[in-house]
Amino acid sequence: MSRIDAVIFDCDGVMFESRKANLAYYNRILGEFSYPPVSSAQKELAHLCHTASSPVVLESLLREEDLAPALSFAALIDYREFIPHMDPEANLVELLGQLSAQYPLAIATNRGKSILAILDHFNLHDYFSAVVTSHDVQRPKPAPDMLLLAAEKLDIEPENCLFIGDSELDKLAALEANIKFAGYGGGVSGMISLSDHLELLDYLK
Repeated sequence: MSRIDAVIFDCDGVMFESRKANLAYYNRILGEFSYPPVSSAQKELAHLCHTASSPVVLESLLREEDLAPALSFAALIDYREFIPHMDPEANLVELLGQLSAQYPLAIATNRGKSILAILDHFNLHDYFSAVVTSHDVQRPKPAPDMLLLAAEKLDIEPENCLFIGDSELDKLAALEANIKFAGYGGGVSGMISLSDHLELLDYLK
């Protein structure tokens, strides 16, 4: 494999199993505006809630006239109440400990400010040199903006970065940013396919 000087992580589905938390969060918003909840059985909508930025999700779920008020309401929600529904992916902390001793690490997530509370809750802040959210760029993934900003913050050329993601949105963003892509969890393919985080260490030897 060609040179890798930094590793960038997606959050949901890569660092954490967070589907329950995300559905609970969006269903709180839907309930406030008298919409029916999204269930895990509604696979396409549930996947959207798991991967896209809040404006994109809410634009898909709500009538146009409810979008701006819903975004304002969402900004007032303290995501910390949903963090107990999240679980770190297996071997994540061990991987971060080993990787951070050798590479600068970053996060590029379609989440907003909730990622900071999540990192605090799980004591993961110190592993990362940069955190880029949907609030930091004009266009969330699948646009490349977030990954390019992460590479810039790390002071590493994009082509020498590896991005670990779990969705087509992640893969498309990496392709547009000219960043190497590793697909995690079996939902999307990449130049590397990971079913367990520690497998990455073998690729990087």
